Amino acid sequence: MPDTTLTGDPSHDAPADHGDDAAGYYTPGDPIRDTKAPEGPIDERWQTRKFEARLVNPANRRKLDIIIVGTGLAGASAAATLGEAGYNVKSFCYQDSPRRAHSIAAQGGINAAKNYKEDGDSAHRLFYDTVKGGDYRSRESNVYRLAEVSTNIIDQCVAQGVPFAREYGGLLDNRSFGGVQVSRTFYARGQTGQQLLIGAYQAMERQVAAGTVEQFTRHEMLELIVVDGKARGIIARDMVTGEIQTHLADVVVLASGGYGNVFFLSTNAMGSNVTAAWRAHRKGAYMANPCYTQIHPTCIPVTGSHQSKLTLMSESLRNDGRIWVPKKKSDCEKDPREIPEEDRDYYLERIYPSFGNLVPRDIASRAAKNVCDEGRGVGPEVDGVRRGVYLDFSSAIERLGRDGIEEKYDNLFDMYARITGENPYETPMRIYPAVHYVMGGLWVDYDLQSTIPGLFVTGEANFSDHGANRLGASALMQGLADGYFVLPHTIRDYLADGPFEKIQESHPAVVEARQAVEERVTHFLSTNGTRSVDSYHRELGNIMWEYCGMERTEDGLKKAIDLIRTLKDDFWRNVKVLGTADSLNQSLEKAGRVADFMELGELMCIDALNRRESCGGHFRGESQTEDGEALRHDDQFAYVAAWEFAGDGELPVLHKEDLVYTAIEMKQRSYK
Repeated sequence: MPDTTLTGDPSHDAPADHGDDAAGYYTPGDPIRDTKAPEGPIDERWQTRKFEARLVNPANRRKLDIIIVGTGLAGASAAATLGEAGYNVKSFCYQDSPRRAHSIAAQGGINAAKNYKEDGDSAHRLFYDTVKGGDYRSRESNVYRLAEVSTNIIDQCVAQGVPFAREYGGLLDNRSFGGVQVSRTFYARGQTGQQLLIGAYQAMERQVAAGTVEQFTRHEMLELIVVDGKARGIIARDMVTGEIQTHLADVVVLASGGYGNVFFLSTNAMGSNVTAAWRAHRKGAYMANPCYTQIHPTCIPVTGSHQSKLTLMSESLRNDGRIWVPKKKSDCEKDPREIPEEDRDYYLERIYPSFGNLVPRDIASRAAKNVCDEGRGVGPEVDGVRRGVYLDFSSAIERLGRDGIEEKYDNLFDMYARITGENPYETPMRIYPAVHYVMGGLWVDYDLQSTIPGLFVTGEANFSDHGANRLGASALMQGLADGYFVLPHTIRDYLADGPFEKIQESHPAVVEARQAVEERVTHFLSTNGTRSVDSYHRELGNIMWEYCGMERTEDGLKKAIDLIRTLKDDFWRNVKVLGTADSLNQSLEKAGRVADFMELGELMCIDALNRRESCGGHFRGESQTEDGEALRHDDQFAYVAAWEFAGDGELPVLHKEDLVYTAIEMKQRSYK
């Protein structure tokens, strides 16, 4: 770990004076600081850092090897850009094609501060909205950089042929998303993520054809190789043949997405997991704010215990759809078309008149939970409770006509109809909050480098840009910003020390990493217990959703930690994994992922226990205003929680990075 990262301020050596709920569950560590972020005016910092970062001449680039894990927007754009620059890139994904990365599921749009609508937008306003939307728990330097480069992303993607929606005159169109009062979201109907990924994929495939990028599909990273304290490669498993492979490089980039599937039911693809990031965490990369998970308000509701995943309906639907529930509990079983206007509670418009249906995701999610907890939820009962609210397009259809709605949202309406068997043009959609995105992730500095030198982390896999809540249409923005415009400038400062000494597969650290993977595989296949991997995953997800989901309490989190520890012990003794190691074996793949989810889940609960404040979508029952709104405590919790792995059976170590704002004022959020 770089000496410049840690400082020795003794004031952080003891738990805070407010009374630490998590005392005894962790060990206090030294504070951590981002030493790479430049000083000076915020709008000059990125230009300053780009100039200060050392260069790598073209001849030396051909001697440098880069491994990139993940081919979503962050990974594909990074591979394309670094390959174009002349580095030797190895790209890994567990899907059968890079085009199947989960970025395709981000349907609604991508933010950029181009101010095409002339409604007062700017890079500074996008910066402000993002910090405010994240409830003042993100770094201002990183967020301003994101807003600054956002305009470049749109130009890049248009040049690649991404078919953004256009107005009648040919200009790119925009729509609004939650948490803002301007229109800055560029979109391609309801499939923006897919179209952006195709653009990044084509750029990467161009480099594959040119020979600068080598592609490994159906390969899963199972371990990080660290030599002399630096990341130098990965151990991967060929998911088709079962072969355990060693891949060495000068630097490793993780662009492996988020860990929402720790909750079992989420909007993430079934294969989305935390293993790449968690293996790095166990090798020394700090995990930052792991309890910061986003609950998305616009998901098709759960229908029963048979489900293994949930389906997201794009937040873009909140532009024209109105959200309501019946005012009277007795109306909840009625056909919504039979409920007169005066008996409908458009609760977001009532409670938050300034933003209405476009409040941020955390606000909309908690409001939906509250009305359902009151007994005014709609749809079929699941476990005796109706968990659903209406998203109604009847007034929008009257205003724009069915053709107008079809032009904007047709594929989304079609998807809803196929899944539910209901026609949303005739009856309102039903939605309910679900786990979607994670703001937590591996800690990185301004250069996107983790606490392991040579390990860089981009996109959703890092923690850096969104604070305690992500605004809609910002995930695609961050992924492409990191891959196209940030990492290529910052990684060269590290690579300028190259060419590096070549590492052999016989090196003790490489052999140790490979043996650890092989022993883990052997254990799973030889345990021969009585329970399936999926049964453990579902039980873990139930614990996480119940006690570390939309609302948390001290007692609930402590109970969750005990339950997870018991479940984890049973998992290692009693899991049953069928099949063999030398073939396609999805049960084996899941076992490794669930084992990592168990450890992550425990750390998430400890992190949530330590943060005794309501912040973003993370509502602590002990911290709320008189009218039930979230209550932050900036004097005690204005920090990034960066957790260090201390070893199996040891308490995690908490390092705090103080959040300092120079260009923005911390204030209690209000969307009323």
